[in-house]
Amino acid sequence: MLLHDAPLRLGGRALDILTVLIERAGELVTKKELIAAAWPNSVVEDSNLKVHVAALRRALESGMEGNAHIATVSGRGYRFVAPVSCRQGDAALATTPGAALPVHQLPAPVTRMLGRAPAVTALLQMLGQHRLVSIVGPGGIGKTTLVVALAEACHQQTGSELCFVDLSPVSDARFVASALASALGLAANTDDGGQALIAGLRGRRLLLVLDSCEHVVETAAVLAARIVSGAPGVTVLATSREPLRAAGELVHRLAPLDYPPTAGAAITAHQALAFPAVQLFAERAAECLEGYRLSDADASAVAEICRRLEGNALAIELAAMRIDAFGARELAARLDDRFRLLKRGRRSAQPRHSTLAAALDWSYAFLPPDEAALLRQLSLFAGAFTLDAAIGLCAVAPADTGMLVDALANLVAKSMLSADVGGAVVTYRLLDTTKAYALDKLDQCGEMDAMRRRHAEFHRQALTAATLAGGQLSAADWLAAHGRSLDDVRHALAWAYAPAGDVELGVALTVAAIPLWMQLSLLEECRLGVERALAGAHAAGDEMQLRAALGAAILYARGPVAETMQAWTRVLALAEQLDDQDYRLRAMWGMAVYSSYAGDDDAVLALGDQVRSIAASGSGAHFAAFSLERLIATALHYGGEQTAARCRLEQLLAQSVPPVQRLAMAGFHLDQRSALLGTLANVLWLQGYPDQAMRTINAALAEVRAADHAPSLLHVLAHAAFPVMLHLGDHAAAERLLDELSGQLDKLALPLWDSLLRCLRAVLQVRRGDAAGVPLLCAALDERRASQFHLRVNSYQGTLAAALGKQGRRSEGLLVVDQALASCERGLERWYHAELLRIKGELLEPEQPAAAAQLYRQALAVARRQDALSWQLRAAMSLAQSAPPGPEVAAARQLLASVYQRFGDGYDSADLRQAQALLQSQASAG
Repeated sequence: MLLHDAPLRLGGRALDILTVLIERAGELVTKKELIAAAWPNSVVEDSNLKVHVAALRRALESGMEGNAHIATVSGRGYRFVAPVSCRQGDAALATTPGAALPVHQLPAPVTRMLGRAPAVTALLQMLGQHRLVSIVGPGGIGKTTLVVALAEACHQQTGSELCFVDLSPVSDARFVASALASALGLAANTDDGGQALIAGLRGRRLLLVLDSCEHVVETAAVLAARIVSGAPGVTVLATSREPLRAAGELVHRLAPLDYPPTAGAAITAHQALAFPAVQLFAERAAECLEGYRLSDADASAVAEICRRLEGNALAIELAAMRIDAFGARELAARLDDRFRLLKRGRRSAQPRHSTLAAALDWSYAFLPPDEAALLRQLSLFAGAFTLDAAIGLCAVAPADTGMLVDALANLVAKSMLSADVGGAVVTYRLLDTTKAYALDKLDQCGEMDAMRRRHAEFHRQALTAATLAGGQLSAADWLAAHGRSLDDVRHALAWAYAPAGDVELGVALTVAAIPLWMQLSLLEECRLGVERALAGAHAAGDEMQLRAALGAAILYARGPVAETMQAWTRVLALAEQLDDQDYRLRAMWGMAVYSSYAGDDDAVLALGDQVRSIAASGSGAHFAAFSLERLIATALHYGGEQTAARCRLEQLLAQSVPPVQRLAMAGFHLDQRSALLGTLANVLWLQGYPDQAMRTINAALAEVRAADHAPSLLHVLAHAAFPVMLHLGDHAAAERLLDELSGQLDKLALPLWDSLLRCLRAVLQVRRGDAAGVPLLCAALDERRASQFHLRVNSYQGTLAAALGKQGRRSEGLLVVDQALASCERGLERWYHAELLRIKGELLEPEQPAAAAQLYRQALAVARRQDALSWQLRAAMSLAQSAPPGPEVAAARQLLASVYQRFGDGYDSADLRQAQALLQSQASAG
């Protein structure tokens, strides 16, 4: 057909309607007459006729303002009102009686296809190799738009006939064959099983497109298979929300349009328009709001809309059509109410595509009751879930499992549920739009409250079992298996503490979720959750577990503040009341960590005898006892007893070290072996073995990196490896360690560790001689003191005091070093006592050389008592450099030489190179 000598593209039914209207030009043709002509063997609604009449009007009146062709007679029918004439002499198409005319029937595309060129290329190749191809995907994803473009490309490539058959109006599967025959211009006997249809197709080269097969899928599958088998020149291309599962079928699952993947990320309009989903939004928005162009100001909001609608073409189009009412940013903010928001579609659209809810209604209406019920229940999962989780939540009895597995597989096949088969474990998820729809159905069916309770109870049981089995998995494997449940736990707790929820279940779920929060380093979330649960906890056992989690969360989130010890003291009292040895050890462990972070090494050591008296009992006794023994060995090191510390560390390393993955104890447990090695490396440096210290710290780093346990890596980097590199004078290596520490903290919410990182960066800056680091270190130390976190603070103060002295601010430096020395005298961090005395001597030396020399000798004496050869070397160097000419210089040089000669390795380290240079210079001068 031509319009003004140009080819007019019309679908088969639109052509049937137009033919009737033209044959009776000027007359009223009723709706019933037009439906009978276009759908001779089907029962369809008036809305289907409206769709095709609207398409006719667009085709006939495109670019012709005011030139109406079809008039509506309200409530009755239509009239063709344009002039009609017949041209004589046109060549007639010769046909034989009963033969079908060649067809090229495709609906005119309403919109431009975007982002599907790769799919068209791939499908063209498939059609060249297979004669039955189905394009499968959820409603609104763009299957029809793609198949129309694909069919046209196939026609241009092969020259075959095309026939497009829209099966959506066919409400009875018995009429599928008739619909095909009508579109092909063939006579079809509804009782012959499609034999006449197949006979009419033999000998033809035809691409037959069957659009929207899902509601008549079984009949369409049988007929498609018979056509492919009986008509060798026919290729069948189908679209459906589930595969036909016909013999010889090749399935192409249509992916969503690509959209910006990162939530909340800043993005420019140019960057956003690289994604087809954003292009689609921008084009539809421009059609709705004249002059609209995507701006940088709107780009992030539009990217968020496309991301939350997960690349679904229909949903994005519907959203774009509300741009005139809300604007992009308000539209993004209102997407939680998407079904009400996105209810205005094109009036000319198919009814199933007129709104977002209608598109899902179309799929939901054809689900069997068991699949519909499962879809509703699965909507309670906040994100991805496994088959075992689906069974655990939805199966009421073991006998339900088989039926549930089948129903879940069918939902995947029907594109109502997506499956990720790429990982070690297959996971499933509902698209956000489908989830919102199914949740609404769950509520409408009166099932919401009961399923919310089952959802909370399921996760309580699952996490409790996961904790009990935690020792069998590495921390990484445990998180891979259970980390995805975090959002579900959050939703379940929100329900439990709501007025219609169950506080008792909320308390039990909070207890079960503690290891999950701890493993994910969500300390503040854990603290808030535990404090909420404590208000409703009545059982002593629940309170004991919650207080233990509270103590650990506060300790690692805010430091060794008073609330931390209060929590652990209460845990110990409850454990003794309940005669729970495991939690008694747990409380002592918490107290020991608190004391260690506070720098109170004597308090840690005092816990040793109590721990050993109960270490033989309790389910977590071995881990708790070993962890406490490590803390005691560490306390010996920080307390200045290096020989005892080394002996204890080496004994522990010779034992069977419990793995870090033990989850029975609440808290930030460390990989024990790497922590032991890290402490040993620092002891070895102090005792005069720099090379051994370096090898040991490298071993600690290798082990902790292999363990893939973030808290352990943070500990080794900050409290073991960084100090060793500073001692060795390798500032470049120290900086690399801080960069690694920073990269780890970027993934975690740990303000206390962020504060420590700032402190360590300032220390390194000062040690490199950068005066700008001094105020940064002062501020960082104020932060450490505010949190009562005294671990290694004396060493940071010593660095600050020395830097102030080099800036000529000796009086300020003396105040800082005296503060640190007073701390040592109170028993805190005595390991650094000798170095603080030496630093104070250097601050006094310019004005009080005799007092300085006396401090150097005190430093030497303290270092000897502590078996800290490296501190002896530094004190001996300071004494040798400050000695006045004469016998004192010779004595000081001899002392330095004797200390230097006691080193067995590490001659390339900074201190030993400096000592050697000093000895050589004094020998030359002498």
